[in-house]
Amino acid sequence: RIHPGRIEKIVEKATEEVEQTMREQGEQAALDLGIHGLPTEIIRLLGRLHYRTSYGQNVLQHSIETARLAALMAAELGANVEDAKLAGLLHDLGKAVDHEVEGPHAAIGAEIARRCGLPEKIVNAIAAHHCEMEQCSIEAVLVQAADAISGARPGARRESLENYIKRIRALEQVANSFEGVESSFAIQAGREIRILVKPDQVDDYGAIKLSRDIARKVEESLQYPGQIKVTVIRETRATEYAK
Repeated sequence: RIHPGRIEKIVEKATEEVEQTMREQGEQAALDLGIHGLPTEIIRLLGRLHYRTSYGQNVLQHSIETARLAALMAAELGANVEDAKLAGLLHDLGKAVDHEVEGPHAAIGAEIARRCGLPEKIVNAIAAHHCEMEQCSIEAVLVQAADAISGARPGARRESLENYIKRIRALEQVANSFEGVESSFAIQAGREIRILVKPDQVDDYGAIKLSRDIARKVEESLQYPGQIKVTVIRETRATEYAK
């Protein structure tokens, strides 16, 4: 039998557990980074990011990573480490409510930060991390860079099958555009490309030069995380039959 009252109690209990988990996740993120005194609303929204992903990357973990990267760069450049760290942690805050509020998540997050009384410098860094408005501090620039580094780190995010196929084909097309290339194969999810050349058209020295030329053209014409290994293979076969 179905008992509506029992169902309501279970739903209420599950909701409370999720709310508690969000608070704990938000508090733990701030604690791990040594950030204190954040408003309760921001702590709760940070915890909400624990349940959000972007191309397979957990948004809360991405925010923590961005905060650490921004802080490291700020320390190296003599900028304000604490401001960079705080802005990095909160830069994607708007993603916690972007399905409820209209507008880009950067603008939503900036408005939440302003409403909670955070300094305008932090608000600007959040609003400008996708260049939707002008950056007013070096910390804002560092947050944008840290965000890009965290997102582009190999393995951090999944790409769609369509984009993956396009990237692989583009890589092979670059290699095939060179004279003397017989065929090319992108392997290791596009982190390496192997090129087979015609031995009667490309000698050993030419194979070395070709690998450099292809690598240079890949750098100039494609965008990719990490690095791509270019291997040119020149194979000569001699076959005879014993009768």
